[in-house]
Amino acid sequence: MAHRSTPPLSIASGTCYSLFAYDIAQAIDLDEAERHIGALKYREALKHRRRAPKYFAYHPAPLRVTQDIEPIGLGRYRTGASVDLVLYDFGAVLVVYTIALTGSLSNLLMLSNALYDNVLLLSNARKQVEDLLAVIHSAVFKADIADFVEDYTIFQIEAFTTACDVYALCTTYAQEIAQILRAEDQVLSPQEVGDALAYRISYGADDVTIVDWNAALMVDREGDDVRAVLEFANVELLEMRYLDQRLDDALDRSYDALSKQRRTILRLPVSYRADLQRIAQMQVDSAVLFEGVNNALKLLGDQYLSRVYRLVSQRFHLAEWDAGILRKLQTLESIYEKISDQASNQRMEVLEWIIIVLIALSIVLSFIPGGLGH
Repeated sequence: MAHRSTPPLSIASGTCYSLFAYDIAQAIDLDEAERHIGALKYREALKHRRRAPKYFAYHPAPLRVTQDIEPIGLGRYRTGASVDLVLYDFGAVLVVYTIALTGSLSNLLMLSNALYDNVLLLSNARKQVEDLLAVIHSAVFKADIADFVEDYTIFQIEAFTTACDVYALCTTYAQEIAQILRAEDQVLSPQEVGDALAYRISYGADDVTIVDWNAALMVDREGDDVRAVLEFANVELLEMRYLDQRLDDALDRSYDALSKQRRTILRLPVSYRADLQRIAQMQVDSAVLFEGVNNALKLLGDQYLSRVYRLVSQRFHLAEWDAGILRKLQTLESIYEKISDQASNQRMEVLEWIIIVLIALSIVLSFIPGGLGH
């Protein structure tokens, strides 16, 4: 916590956003999903809108659905009476809970601890996704909710009760902020504090965004655009993790297929064809998802938001995830080529043996009375 001599800092207004990202399908037809949602009997309880911040160009724009819920208790805090679900055409859904923030900055550590791996919120978020999937099932291609979730917390402070400039916030209260970002009760080392606050960016003299791997702290009266970047980056991280896992499974199956072929002296062409089709389908599905996620968001004409995105990408190691996925796609392509070469060689060997058998048969028949030689 902050030193005893540090004056307490109190929040006048703010909001905590608790995010849960899921992969639920290979693709979602957002127009069809919007029609299903709009056709619900209880439309007053379920709102939807296609909105994107001014400098965002989504392809296509995600669909945001707002569903009324019973507020969920989180210690001295409670979630709002509604939850947002944001659908992306590449098969992801982001569940967003809001929590009003007021009072001492030190209280955020208790909230951060309460949100960390919160079983109740995780269960409720998955139920929200399952219920939505039941409504839009015909708009979803290859529905399958992934086993894991990418959760993240954004603390957005709009105003303090007393003025606090960005420099003082990031120095005087550095220890307190680091513990909040990492949901850590114990006092952290100077190195850990420095790492927690290393990825920060400001546009004006009175705003700052500090991005860590578990949570982000924003001090900004109008931070919708910056928060949208953080939201999308978490969805992107989820999809990279999901794709990385799928490629690991695909490589394991492909290695098994390649090893099986090496152990088998003679295989029918149809068995090669099945392996090649399966690997090719894995390649296509993975490439489509990879390109869909990476091309979903374009930041137009706003250099600051582009810098924010680069900062978040560095903190989440998105470039390393991309590089790892590309390597695995190349490995999968290499296995495909090896199996294809083996199939070609196998066909050539079969043809050679057929020719040898036919020649031998013609020779044998030539010595048989009434055979080819007579």
